[in-house]
Amino acid sequence: MRMCSIASGSSGNCIYAGSETTHLLIDTGISGKRMEKGLAELNLSMRDIDGIFITHEHADHIQGLGVISRKYQIPIYCTEGTRRGILADGRIGDVDEELFRVVLSDRKYSVKDMVVTPIRISHDAAEPVAYKISHGKQKGAVVTDLGVYNDYIVENLKEMDILFLEANHDVNMLEVGPYPYPLKRRIMGERGHLSNEASGKLLCRILHDNLKAIVLSHLSKENNLPELAYETVRAEVTMSELPYKGGDFPLYVAKRSEVSEVICI
Repeated sequence: MRMCSIASGSSGNCIYAGSETTHLLIDTGISGKRMEKGLAELNLSMRDIDGIFITHEHADHIQGLGVISRKYQIPIYCTEGTRRGILADGRIGDVDEELFRVVLSDRKYSVKDMVVTPIRISHDAAEPVAYKISHGKQKGAVVTDLGVYNDYIVENLKEMDILFLEANHDVNMLEVGPYPYPLKRRIMGERGHLSNEASGKLLCRILHDNLKAIVLSHLSKENNLPELAYETVRAEVTMSELPYKGGDFPLYVAKRSEVSEVICI
């Protein structure tokens, strides 16, 4: 299995996960042209994509969905709440309702030789989910856009090989930054986004000896810096009571508008 970020951040998100025979996208929050370009760097095209899994209906996760769904007729997997949100969003144009495959949390969905399991998250969207992805014994997860985590999230993320984990903002940068007060409260609220510190604390609860890679994702352009997210998460691990240090695991930061490192297991 291999996974990589085609784009990640508050301005657009798209993650690829695939095997030798199966190719999936998690979210389509960038233009169709950028998705095509990103896939080409992986020696793939949109015609190779077997399914699109949408986490929720916010624009930075669906803005390219209308164009590619009309052009390529790729099945779209999402919750019923997200499906309704997508169909109500006039900005992406018409989407063929026949393409939707409605999913339920904690159920497994097979696409050829890969299995995807939605898990519930806390975010200010209709019915948002994160996704676990497996190919044989290989396991990965894409977990962004959650204001808080709980034991349910922790249990679902144990024993992952690859983890794409939100590190959205630095609390101090957000507090002193230009965002209006209500938006700051929303971002830091229970249905908002994980801070760098919270991301590191969540990571501490799910670290294990065989974790192959962590990719910090969905960084805010205005309220974070890649270097700051990286060092803060590493520090949380190092300062914890765990037997691990921050440098014991491969830790990456997903790039905002470029294809990031391809993680293969």
